[in-house]
Amino acid sequence: MYTINDLYDLDHTLAADYLKGFTYPWEALKGIKELILKLGPTLGDDYEEVKPQVWVHKTATVFPTAYLGAPCIIGPNTEIRHGAFIRGTALVGADCVVGNSVELKNVILFDHVQTPHYNYVGDSILGYYSHMGAGSITSNVKADKKLVVVHNGTEQIETGIKKFGAMLGDHVEVGCNAVMNPGTVIGRNSNVYPTSCVRGVVPADSIWKNSGEIIHKGEM
Repeated sequence: MYTINDLYDLDHTLAADYLKGFTYPWEALKGIKELILKLGPTLGDDYEEVKPQVWVHKTATVFPTAYLGAPCIIGPNTEIRHGAFIRGTALVGADCVVGNSVELKNVILFDHVQTPHYNYVGDSILGYYSHMGAGSITSNVKADKKLVVVHNGTEQIETGIKKFGAMLGDHVEVGCNAVMNPGTVIGRNSNVYPTSCVRGVVPADSIWKNSGEIIHKGEM
């Protein structure tokens, strides 16, 4: 339930061929920078290199107070709104929204992803049509600075990496002011209640409630 094939439709990202080389999505985090640097020069005339190693599609809208750090790619019809802070190493797909006071770092955003208000997304992959409500964030480093472990019930999956925020599958809806703790994996078509503190694996087609209770949508 937490492999790349379980979580994502790869038809909706420029990173498709890259992601096919891995089983688990967190394995792809270390190479996002190199991926962007490889893809950028191949994007063609529809993209403009607005400054070194920053490629923006000609149909994208970048507001004047937004910051685009290198390397990054901004896809077609995407909006980068006022005050957005792309620190770098961000592959942002088509028809996305990166809103005011949003910070992106070492991420892949599939097409139609919305991070519209006050979000921090770091060391994470957000699937097709996923949405983060206002103030929701990914926490990407453990308080004890140890390597991140993905918890799935009694199963513990060693990732071997220190920085790992969240893997959101396609069509995931995250409520306002929710926090995804390091190593969170949320399956396709699942919802997270507002103000939740999420940890571990949330199966596809489920709802994570404030108490940490998980309900399958078929049981409702």
